[in-house]
Amino acid sequence: MNLRICSAFSQRRSHSARRLLPSYRNRPHPLLHWSVARLYSRAEILQQRADWKRKGKTVVFTNGCYDLLHPGHIRLLEDARSAGDVLIVGLNTDASVRRAKGPGRPLNSERERAEVLLALETVDAVVLFEEDTPRALIAGLLPDVLVKGADWSHFIAGGEEVEAAGGRVLTVALEPGYSTTAIIEKILSLET
Repeated sequence: MNLRICSAFSQRRSHSARRLLPSYRNRPHPLLHWSVARLYSRAEILQQRADWKRKGKTVVFTNGCYDLLHPGHIRLLEDARSAGDVLIVGLNTDASVRRAKGPGRPLNSERERAEVLLALETVDAVVLFEEDTPRALIAGLLPDVLVKGADWSHFIAGGEEVEAAGGRVLTVALEPGYSTTAIIEKILSLET
């Protein structure tokens, strides 16, 4: 695995117009200043998807909470990125995570989770979604490739829409030993 994290000296690409979450536009954050990727609104990502399609780019989409980023996440994102030219990550909002994981989650806010994803060179775009699943977002984007961890092989939201449009749905084997829930449980067990 080749872990590539953005730095101030990243040569991959530069963005003159870096985006912040709307509620923080008047308070720039130093980490977002050095972001490799860009945070898009839903309308913006749909426009950008159309542009990538015109340019013949293969667009890959994956999604998740990414509450505590661990090596399993990194490897999944790198595998997803290797399936195309552009990787879009759909990120659950805080409300969406709470509904899925319970009132104690997320540990990190959507802003913090977005910052971490934006700093990864494998990620080209991040878009938040409020719903329980990203099905509507995926149906609008119609990525060329939809990637999920193998733990979701029983149900991949948006998979039917992607395949109906001629795209591919791929599952990636999970990295054994990595789980945000397991990390949280381990930390809590150390406190007793």
